[in-house]
Amino acid sequence: MPTDAGTPLSDASLAGRRSIRKLAPLLVNQIAAGEVIERPASVVKELVENSIDAGSTRIGIDLERGGIELIRIADDGCGIPPEELPLALAPHATSKIREADDLDRIATKGFRGEALASIASIARMSILSRPHDADEAFIIEASGDEQGEPRPASRPPGTTIEARNLFFNTPARRKFLRTPQTEQTRCMEWIRNLAMAHPRVAFTVTSDGRKVLDLAPDQSPRTRVLEIIGRELDSQLIEVGIDQFDDARGIALWGLVGLPTIARATARAQHVFLSGRAIKDKTIQHALREAYRGLIEPGRHPTAVLMIEMSPEGVDVNVHPAKLEVRFRDQSMVHQAVLHAVRDALRAHDLTPSAAERSPGLGGAGSVGGETAILAPHERGGGGGHTAPSIEPKRFAEVFTRGVPVSTGGQLSYDAIRAAMEEPQGEHPPTVSESDRPSHHTGSPTFTAPRPASEPVSIRKASKVLQIHRSYLVTEDESGIVLIDQHALHERVMFEKLLARVTSPEGEPIALETQRLLTPAVVPAAPAAVELLEALKPLLDRLGIDADPLGPASVAVHSFPSLLFSRNVDPVAFMGDLLERVEREGLPGMGKGEPGIADSEAALHEVLDMMACKAAVKAGDALSEDELNELIALRERVERSGSCPHGRATTVRLTIEELEKLFDRR
Repeated sequence: MPTDAGTPLSDASLAGRRSIRKLAPLLVNQIAAGEVIERPASVVKELVENSIDAGSTRIGIDLERGGIELIRIADDGCGIPPEELPLALAPHATSKIREADDLDRIATKGFRGEALASIASIARMSILSRPHDADEAFIIEASGDEQGEPRPASRPPGTTIEARNLFFNTPARRKFLRTPQTEQTRCMEWIRNLAMAHPRVAFTVTSDGRKVLDLAPDQSPRTRVLEIIGRELDSQLIEVGIDQFDDARGIALWGLVGLPTIARATARAQHVFLSGRAIKDKTIQHALREAYRGLIEPGRHPTAVLMIEMSPEGVDVNVHPAKLEVRFRDQSMVHQAVLHAVRDALRAHDLTPSAAERSPGLGGAGSVGGETAILAPHERGGGGGHTAPSIEPKRFAEVFTRGVPVSTGGQLSYDAIRAAMEEPQGEHPPTVSESDRPSHHTGSPTFTAPRPASEPVSIRKASKVLQIHRSYLVTEDESGIVLIDQHALHERVMFEKLLARVTSPEGEPIALETQRLLTPAVVPAAPAAVELLEALKPLLDRLGIDADPLGPASVAVHSFPSLLFSRNVDPVAFMGDLLERVEREGLPGMGKGEPGIADSEAALHEVLDMMACKAAVKAGDALSEDELNELIALRERVERSGSCPHGRATTVRLTIEELEKLFDRR
């Protein structure tokens, strides 16, 4: 019950009040550990990142019971002097930043000075280290609020950190840990992420005495990625890359993206790295989805590994203690860079899948297009097959693999890359094999589409086109037999035609040509759908549709796109389907769809998908010889003709080799 301002608190209230006091250092560190150290994987991540920051070229990781009982990280980095070992365990002590301005140009993985103190507060920890210029090593031990003094020990130059009995003094936290196998899996996910981002560093992992990962040093970026995600995917991955070092807003990107055939049901096969740090960012995820729009089915996610470097001034990594989230100062620039790089790389490749890729029974990849999780190299056999055509590699990929000068503190920073890009080519040869060495990119850094290594195979000069079951076309190209779904291909053609008509050559939105109806078409609709008509008005205007509520359960259509009229699309049926779709699922920007970038364009594309589907020839439609030849010719002129707007394949190729296998000729 409230009291007057002058009424003193009761004795009971005073008795229940606790005085303000400063928390004990151990409790402070345990609270910090709650943010930084969630499970063994968090310890592995923080310690391995420290090893990378120390300029290590070899990192060994030992785990016992998934890291619950023991995590040991041994490296050959710069080491820690004995007088600094006690400071290394102190909270908010670090060698990586000095002043507030340093937060605006962070180039290291760690910088908060919290990790070691947090780990020591909830585990039995030791640090054994020897700098390269020291004659002997020193070791320091800590456990909870107890900390020893450094004492001499034996070790080659570098550092070994052990964390035993994780959460031994916080049993409630320990109860929330999963099984040792699950915790090991989480640890391995982080190790593989860090290993992908640092191909120059050798990684070995031993779990309960068994070696589970062994990666050689100085690998090319592509080789290292394939070692992690699977060599059998080599032929299914396309290189992407841009170099933009124009100013402080510059960005460099190298990566591998998967063909639409290996899209997955989840986004687990997407790995994004910023300056060697694994991140999760909605802007980049959205750019990936947009780049693959119309190439994969809704609800599926592309495979991608993207390595991004940009000026530290252009990104804020000090958002969350886990450092998974970042904040870009120019979000649109990053979105456009990723979108154009991936989209241009996809455009430069023939995306027609082979029959083997879509059918395991023909000896193809099988699980590649399925839902199996990415396995570790020791859990699968090696793969073969031909190498996919790749774009001309960017110089960033070359710099990415070089040994980093000591003067940079072992860091592959934006400034170091920019400087290296400006060096004469003969001064620092890359530390990769001849087969992996990328060529130099000498053009100006832009988002221009790269020239494909090999042009998509053409079927324009095929001698014959056969329609079977009034649904599929059969022809040939230089590689074998080409099978085409006539409805899916024509749907793509109609979509691109409609999209071109709603966008000016300058990229400005324009309205479709429309035709006035002699009498309004009345469309029955649910009251909830009629209420949404006002929100749809801007989109309908651009599509050339003039519609108004006629009552609580009907809509009057006064105008309809001329192109759809020419394809005999019924206005009543189309508007009925559109309103039902909007009521049931919504559209981007209407409260149920994709928040953020380009909602209006995403909504436009979804409705154009519907229009194209309605306007396209159907399965069962008989086509004349001229119509067949015209459809084949249109396939050559339309972007993304390998898939319909919904992401379903329009074309499948049965290669000569696959055909010969079917008939036991090889």
